[in-house]
Amino acid sequence: MLLLLMVAAAAATLRLCPLARAQPLCRTHTVRTGKVFHTRQRIQGDRLYFSSMTTRLIKHPCKKNVALYLGRQVFLTTDNFESSLLPFSIPTSMQVGTPKVTSAHFAGPVLLLVLNQKVYIYDYEVNSWNASVGIKHPVSHLSGDNCCYSEHPSCMDISNSVFAYLHGDQVSEANIYFSDSCGYTFQKFAYERQAELAGSLGGVFYFHSLSQVGLLLIDQGKAMFCYSHHPVNHSFGLPFDYNGTLDILITPGQKGILIFWFEKSLLVSWNAGQLVDPVEVKEGRQIVYSSLSEAKVTIHTVAANENELAVLTQENHLYYGNLGVLSRSLVKFADQNIWSQEAALMFTNVGMLEILTPLPDSVFLAFDFQKCPVNIQAILMDPKLQVDVCKVELLQGEFENKMYTIDMNSALELTALMIPRPGMSPVPLVMVSNPHSLGLQAVIYEDGYTYDGNTKHRLNISLMQQHHWGRADPNFTSSIRRPTMSTITVDIANKEISCVDLKPLTALVSVGCDLEKKIVIQNEITACYNGILDPVALQDNYSYVIERDAYDPNFWGQKATRDLVVHYHYEQLGCPHLVYYDTPWKPVVELWRGGKFKEVVEAEYVLLEVNGLFTYTYSLTAGTAFCTAQPQNWTTILEHAGDKGLFAWDRENYVSCHTDDNKAPLRWPDVPYQILGGPTDNKVVFDQRNGMYIFFLSIVDPHYRVQLG
Repeated sequence: MLLLLMVAAAAATLRLCPLARAQPLCRTHTVRTGKVFHTRQRIQGDRLYFSSMTTRLIKHPCKKNVALYLGRQVFLTTDNFESSLLPFSIPTSMQVGTPKVTSAHFAGPVLLLVLNQKVYIYDYEVNSWNASVGIKHPVSHLSGDNCCYSEHPSCMDISNSVFAYLHGDQVSEANIYFSDSCGYTFQKFAYERQAELAGSLGGVFYFHSLSQVGLLLIDQGKAMFCYSHHPVNHSFGLPFDYNGTLDILITPGQKGILIFWFEKSLLVSWNAGQLVDPVEVKEGRQIVYSSLSEAKVTIHTVAANENELAVLTQENHLYYGNLGVLSRSLVKFADQNIWSQEAALMFTNVGMLEILTPLPDSVFLAFDFQKCPVNIQAILMDPKLQVDVCKVELLQGEFENKMYTIDMNSALELTALMIPRPGMSPVPLVMVSNPHSLGLQAVIYEDGYTYDGNTKHRLNISLMQQHHWGRADPNFTSSIRRPTMSTITVDIANKEISCVDLKPLTALVSVGCDLEKKIVIQNEITACYNGILDPVALQDNYSYVIERDAYDPNFWGQKATRDLVVHYHYEQLGCPHLVYYDTPWKPVVELWRGGKFKEVVEAEYVLLEVNGLFTYTYSLTAGTAFCTAQPQNWTTILEHAGDKGLFAWDRENYVSCHTDDNKAPLRWPDVPYQILGGPTDNKVVFDQRNGMYIFFLSIVDPHYRVQLG
């Protein structure tokens, strides 16, 4: 689903436009290196091969020179196939059995392969192989994405995330595995309501553009997506025809663009599978086929980058188009003898397409590569093709290819500049891929003239969490408790296919925690200041003992069986705050950002002693805190914590006992109330014991808002 500025458009379809012969597509040349001297070469291990009769070429979205060719031979390159290569192989010590590749994926710095229904990892930087850990059932496919915007943890999480599954399994019984470690370790993935779903499994995908996990369901020749989280988990994507086994490409850039194809079909979605459209074939301005399957062509291979799509057929047809919104047409270039069974496509740059074919050598084991580079812009300039001129001379913005963070009550202001050709009136579009989470407002105005008299148009864009715009129904917005992501894209409506170099402006926005913010506990009176502890001694491998009667390593309040030696990390903790046991204590929590103090936090938060000390309680009970429902506590939270540990209680699962949202009846009003801050003056009360306490603090109020100036 997309939000559009100034233009509301129904779902459109791609169009393939056959055109008259214009000029030769490309001229071939052969890459041949390292074969001056006749040296004996050997292929170490088991030679890999691809399971399909058609070829695939997978480029690493972030490392532009890294790519994997899949065909009767498999080749891995780190220089864009600019050198001869030995066929890719796996050491025999890995004992893979049949070395048939059914799926491959670049996950951050490594290559993942499914061989003989198991997942293997190849680190091409250090030339090492590993087998994935944690998968207990056969798998056939991998899915994932790569984030190239920054090294922000949210961006890195995208690259680290991988799904593994068996294509064709019954969805209700399918074993789905998820990894957040680039495929090194997997865990069983629990999809809510999975047992209720019907049909076979066509794929599992993490649509970061929509912050949803999507399952592709196939049933009786139709397919549709179901989604994991509110608000789109209450309905399915629109069904579409599913004939044959569709290969699904997630285009780079987290914009939600998916390419579905097999030999007789080509489908595209611009909104993470919610709408999937067949490709129409158009000749001139007339639609000659409503879908590519009616054109009686056989698709051999497909290539896509952030904004472009190319299709090669066995009939020597090459189609090209851009993936801009509302400019969804492909042109058919002049026929040339470019197809072979081993041919593959890849984009080497914007507007630069390459037809790649491995060539065996009768003397050497290393294969050479025939390349046929296609300069898209040069071909489109041929007047015989009658392609309309691009209406825009310039589209730019400083936010392009950057990543930003928006959290509670934060706003993001972006600007873009558009300069149209004289006499033209193009319409700019501003879109967010996840309107359930990210809201926008945009204003366009004239902002002077260029030296040659063209009008400059300035676009001011305001972005905020959709919930806080106050314009959307709660049934439309994502939960403010859950961190989400969205891309923001500025493009031109009905952009001509000749606008090859006029790329859309795209940035990634993380709607969640701003990592520049920092919680600091005010610490004016320390044990070092009063001479009770020596800071020099604390830095000299200092340790202390917690007696067995005072702590529980499992946090259940039960006495341990032995004393615990704790090493004090002065670099992280500094000098301890000094508190007297007979004085109830409430920490003063400060919010800092970028090294500057912002405010004292008055929101609700919780504390937990990290070593399991239980020699403290709270000054208020559920009754004296005026709770209208039974409050949450660490005992009940940790029962369902899984492997979250100290991070189990947060803004996503916190429910206040003072709101109508909490339906738990107040049955035990005398239990300690374990939440500090907010509407109460609750404090920590210590037992009469000398010792150190190291607390973990988590702000749990999901509505905590701070205006950052």
